[in-house]
Amino acid sequence: MNSFMFFSPTKVVFGTDTAKQTGAEVKAFGGTNVLIFYGTGNAIKSGVLDIVTKSLEAEGIKYSCVGGVQINPLVEFAQKSVDDFKDKGINFVLGVGGGSVIDTAKAVAHGLANPNVPIWDFFTLKTELKASLPVGTVLTIAAAGSETSMSAVLTNKELGIKRGLGTQFNRPKFAIMDPVLTYTLPPRHTACGVTDILMHTLDRYFAPDTGNAVTDELAEALMRTIIKYGAVVMKKPDDYKARSELMWAGSLSHNGLMGLGQTMDFAVHQLGHALSGLYDMPHGESLSVAWAAWARYVYRDDIARFARYARCVWSIPNTNDEEAALLSAADAALAGIAATEDFFRQINMPVKLTEAIGEKCKDDIDALADFCTYHKTRTIGAFRVLDFEDIKEIFEAMV
Repeated sequence: MNSFMFFSPTKVVFGTDTAKQTGAEVKAFGGTNVLIFYGTGNAIKSGVLDIVTKSLEAEGIKYSCVGGVQINPLVEFAQKSVDDFKDKGINFVLGVGGGSVIDTAKAVAHGLANPNVPIWDFFTLKTELKASLPVGTVLTIAAAGSETSMSAVLTNKELGIKRGLGTQFNRPKFAIMDPVLTYTLPPRHTACGVTDILMHTLDRYFAPDTGNAVTDELAEALMRTIIKYGAVVMKKPDDYKARSELMWAGSLSHNGLMGLGQTMDFAVHQLGHALSGLYDMPHGESLSVAWAAWARYVYRDDIARFARYARCVWSIPNTNDEEAALLSAADAALAGIAATEDFFRQINMPVKLTEAIGEKCKDDIDALADFCTYHKTRTIGAFRVLDFEDIKEIFEAMV
């Protein structure tokens, strides 16, 4: 193993009916006046918001609710929430939903603790974040892993830019995780979630510094599990086994464990952020569109790594097939990329940008590369460092 530092302090409360424990958990972490965020309907439809508020009332905890967080959460929405509640004595922020809601809760917690600093200043690293309010989460979709991660992502609608912030202040105090709450998700949301979970591990797995046996074995097992139960849940949305495995996989995929001892690449996420920023497309769809184009562009930099991925995750080549066993490492690598692409198709995710947003994208390649490089001021990636021209070619391959 290479050297690493691992810190994952979030308390996980996992299982059926655990949302009823929300009030007790908030109280345990000192919350007395809570600001609750939720999305555009599922928290109400599933009944979880009512369960959560009743649990807070049972503990004598004051609360206010803000709904309407959208799939690509906006800094403008978060900033307005800070401005509306900065004088209300809020001392705890609770996200009831998926990654968009939780990321909004994190951002608002930062803003409430620093009311004189615009939230966007933290996300652009103009101002260092040194204080925040405690955050708790009640998860309703297995996807972003934000419930246990140090990450948060917001979109600046005015600028058309999506930025992430990594800080230990983003670590939630607790995560309530009841797989039953995900039963009512639309199929598209479920598929986007499965894709995001898989990609959080893939963006760590393809790193320039490998040789971490435990990390690799954990990551490969997790990816096999995501693929297996991702296919199941698309056919059986109320399958508790599949939902529970995916929910826990979502947390493990993004709490840092899957990349210990390795340098995170996250080029695919950066490509996806440019797509979401320009087209406001769902994050999961931006990833399924971007991954194979990126993989085919960079796989020659470490063919053995891609061949291992094909072998350990997709069983390519099948050792019981003499002809398949004769595959070269390069052929196996490409077969593994194709298998991943086929999986995305199986769960009804787009693998080409034209499938997701139409023919108009063909005129936007330069703009996308410009957004992704912050107007040619940065490179992305670690598996292979990508500059403007590289990124432009990858976007062209997505069309």
